[in-house]
Amino acid sequence: MFDVIIAGCGPTGAMLAAELRLHDVRVLVLEKETEPVSFVRVVGLHVRSIELMAMRGLLDRMLERGRRRPAGGFFAAIDKPAPKDLDSAHAYLLGIPQPVVVHLLEDHAVRLGAEVRRGAAVTGLRQDDDGVTVELADGEQLRSRHLVGCDGGRSTVRKLLGVGFPGEPSRTDTLMGEMEVGVPQAEVAAKVAEVQRTCRTFSLRPFGAGVHRVVVPAAAVGERAEPPTLEDFRERLRAVAGTDFGVHSPRWLSRFGDATRLAERYRVGRVLLAGDAAHIHPPTGGQGLNLGVQDAFNLGWKLAAQIRGWAPESLLDTYQAERRPVAEDVLDNTRAQTELLSTEPGPRAVRRLLTELMDLDEVNRCLIEKITAIDVRYDFGDGPDLLGRRLRDIDVARGPERGRLYDLLHRGRGLLLDRTGRLTAGGWSDRVDHLADPTAALDVPCVLLRPDGHVAWVGDDQRDLDDRLSRWFGRPAR
Repeated sequence: MFDVIIAGCGPTGAMLAAELRLHDVRVLVLEKETEPVSFVRVVGLHVRSIELMAMRGLLDRMLERGRRRPAGGFFAAIDKPAPKDLDSAHAYLLGIPQPVVVHLLEDHAVRLGAEVRRGAAVTGLRQDDDGVTVELADGEQLRSRHLVGCDGGRSTVRKLLGVGFPGEPSRTDTLMGEMEVGVPQAEVAAKVAEVQRTCRTFSLRPFGAGVHRVVVPAAAVGERAEPPTLEDFRERLRAVAGTDFGVHSPRWLSRFGDATRLAERYRVGRVLLAGDAAHIHPPTGGQGLNLGVQDAFNLGWKLAAQIRGWAPESLLDTYQAERRPVAEDVLDNTRAQTELLSTEPGPRAVRRLLTELMDLDEVNRCLIEKITAIDVRYDFGDGPDLLGRRLRDIDVARGPERGRLYDLLHRGRGLLLDRTGRLTAGGWSDRVDHLADPTAALDVPCVLLRPDGHVAWVGDDQRDLDDRLSRWFGRPAR
C-alpha cells in the first residue's frame, strides 16, 4: 500500500515525487517507457522554475549542466530585452537538455526515498472511499491512497477518469530537430534571414558543436506518435527555403502541433492530474515544462498534508482553484503568440504594433513576467499586493552571517519571516519554521510563506497570524 502512485516520470512526475518525499510520503512512480529518452532536446527553464530549483537546493546542479541566457525575446519571438530590474535574483533563462532535467529531478526524488518503476504502463483504475486500485499492462494490481496522472497530453489516467479535454485540435504541425548542416554558416544565416521575412515559424540556428536546431513547417497535420524522418526534414526545407542545407547526422527529430486543450477538472476524488495531462498548448514561449513543474510544486505539499493528516478542509481543492486559472492564462497567451507568428496581413500589422508597444517598459515587463510566471498571484482574499504572490530570494540573517531566503525552504516547510521579533508559530513548529530577522530586506513587518514560496499572510498581529496558520497548516499541535 503506497500513499501516492504517480503515473509518468517526466519533469512533472519526478518533481512531484520529490516534493512528496520531503514529507515522508510513500511514493511509487510508474513510467511506461523502459528506458529514459535518448534524444537530447534542449529546453529553457524560466525565472520562476529556476527559483523553485533554488528553493529545493537543486539550482547549482542545474547550472552545472545548463547555459544562462538573457531573459528576453520570449513573447512571439519579438526581440526585446527584459527589463534590467526584473523582480528576481535569478532573472535569466537556463537552457538545459530536457533529459538532464528529468535525470536530476528523478535522482533527487530517489535520493529522498521515492521508488521508480520503468516498463510499467497504467491500463486501469478504480477508486473507493479508502484508496485507488491501479492496474498495470501485465495484470498486476497496486493499491494507493491517491493517484496522480503526470502521463502527458495523451494521458491514460485522464481518459480512464472520463475527464473532458476541450479545446482546439492542431491546425498546423511543425518539425523540430537537431542535426548537422553541410553548408557554411554564412550561407545558412543569409537564407534564414530571407525566409523569415515571410515564414516566422522557420528557423535554423547553430546550437554548439557543429549542430543546428531546425524548425520548419510540416506539410500537413500528421500522427505525432510516428516521429519524422531526416528525409521529411529535407523535403520540407527544400519546399520552404529552396535548399535542404545538406542536413545530416540528426541527434533527434520530432513533430509538434498547435493543439490547445485544458482538462475540465484537475481532481476526481482521490485521483488528480498535473502537467501535460491537465493542459497542452503550442511551445511558443517555452512554457510547457515550466508549467508542469510549477503544478507539481503547488500540489506536492498539499497532497502530503492530506496524507499526513493535518490538511485543513478543502486545502487539496485549492490545487485546481490556483493552478487551473494559471493554465488558462498560458493557453491564452500561446494562442495570441501563435497568431502573431502568422504571415497574414492582419497578424503582421498587430505584430508591428506590439513590437512598438514593447518599447514601453510597462508593456515589455508585463509580457516578460507573464511568460516567466513571476506575475502569478493566487487569490488569498483582500490584503496587500504581496499577498498571494511569490517572494523573491532576498538576503536574510543566518546566524552571524547573511544568507539567502530560498536556502531556508529546502525542506519544503512553511516559513514565518518575522522582522518584529515578537511573533511565534509555536503550535505549528512541526510544519512551519520561524526566522526572526529585523534586517530582512522586506518593506512589510512579517510574512508567512507557504512551502511553495507564495506569501500566505502579511502583518504583525499574532491572532491574525494564528488564523492564517490554521487556514494553510491546519490545527496547531497539542
